[in-house]
Amino acid sequence: MLECDQVEELVCLISSFDRQTVTRHLVDFHAEFPVDFTPEFLASQSVERLRHLLFALCMQCHHVLDLPAMA
Repeated sequence: MLECDQVEELVCLISSFDRQTVTRHLVDFHAEFPVDFTPEFLASQSVERLRHLLFALCMQCHHVLDLPAMA
């Protein structure tokens, strides 16, 4: 289970993602169950919905995304 501060960090991080970044994370997500989003589905959803799906996957899998490297 994620700690409260991890959940808050995750929410802030995912909310900053643009469509391309959220889509990449969804397509590349490694879960203990099959996750397969078609390109048509991803293109038809709002960026807010995609962010919600990514957050739900992270919560279900107890996974915190890596923070982006600062250049």
